[in-house]
Amino acid sequence: MKIVDVQCFPLKIRPQEIYLGGRPDDDAADYYYRPEYRCVYSRKMETCLVKITSDDGQVGWGEALAPVVPQVIAQLITHLFKPLLLGASPFDSAVLNARMYDSMRDRGHVAGYHIDALAAVDIALWDLKGRLLDLPVHQLLGGKFREKVPCYVSGLPRPTLEERCELAREWQAKGFNAIKLALGYGVSEDLKNVRAIRDALGPQATLFVDAHWNYSVSEAAQLSAGLNALNVSFLEAPLLPEDAAGHAELRRKSAVPIALGETERSCYQFRPFIEQRAVDILQPDVGRTGITELMRIATLAQTWHLQVAPHLSVGLGPCIAASIHVAAALPHLFMLEYQPPVLEVANSLLRQPLRCEAGHYALAQGAGLGIEIDEQRVRESVWSDVC
Repeated sequence: MKIVDVQCFPLKIRPQEIYLGGRPDDDAADYYYRPEYRCVYSRKMETCLVKITSDDGQVGWGEALAPVVPQVIAQLITHLFKPLLLGASPFDSAVLNARMYDSMRDRGHVAGYHIDALAAVDIALWDLKGRLLDLPVHQLLGGKFREKVPCYVSGLPRPTLEERCELAREWQAKGFNAIKLALGYGVSEDLKNVRAIRDALGPQATLFVDAHWNYSVSEAAQLSAGLNALNVSFLEAPLLPEDAAGHAELRRKSAVPIALGETERSCYQFRPFIEQRAVDILQPDVGRTGITELMRIATLAQTWHLQVAPHLSVGLGPCIAASIHVAAALPHLFMLEYQPPVLEVANSLLRQPLRCEAGHYALAQGAGLGIEIDEQRVRESVWSDVC
């Protein structure tokens, strides 16, 4: 069994609603800087899919979480990884994973786009192996601990607090009783927002918050004290992601569990946070780690009795499906993230939709990732023909 082709599809899709809220403007530039998050976002839904074909015609699909300039991922896979993959067996995936990681290791490319590209290939190889063996990915990972995966609604993308409260009540009425709020606007303003949502949903709702790396240790400690009084179940990304020591100091002060990890791509990057006891809940994103590395991170977490809540933002079909399979296979799963507008776009490229209802993802049925990509629609959404 040999790999005979590797194709990339960098996508830019115009959604009905911009990620994190707002309507798209046809005349505006794709990228804009969000000062409250200190990060560049796109007004389009951007990602890079990869398709790997074996010599018997079977294919596997993968995806890198590439919310900006997905063409970089495509170039890396096409020109750096494809020569390493052609002629190899998809069942040598661990060897191929190591070779792709090592290919730029001595140059310091152990994070960023290089590893995102590796993640996309890794997911595609797991999908391909599952299809060749006629087994779902969760079975290849050792089986499923649950038939459906619990999730929380991530964000309430409405401009006013009143509208966010109303949207939260709508989700609660649909059976989603766990919601994460996007914060980081100052301690007082953040607590005002959380208090309003708590009053709107009542004590039975589970609330999480994402501070988007906006605070110092002292500010985050003050925020945590207020969040604890409102029975918030985790505080995500309170400090800059480079600051492992600061997170350790904060964790000692905080009664609210600390969650982080969407910026990290390997067990090496998670290790200092774990060893310094700087985190309670790890949030690796399969679109940045791949399935293989996420399972390594999860094993490391398990040895330190930590839970895993996989991060899931603007990844489409392969990313979402891979996250569901991994979540089903984790004994120490906390919850999986759910982005409703993103799932809608993801399903537009699938022949059968992924389902998330009443607070749970359904585990996709079938071999591999259990999804069927509508390749014609994918090709219609390709940003350029660079590959």
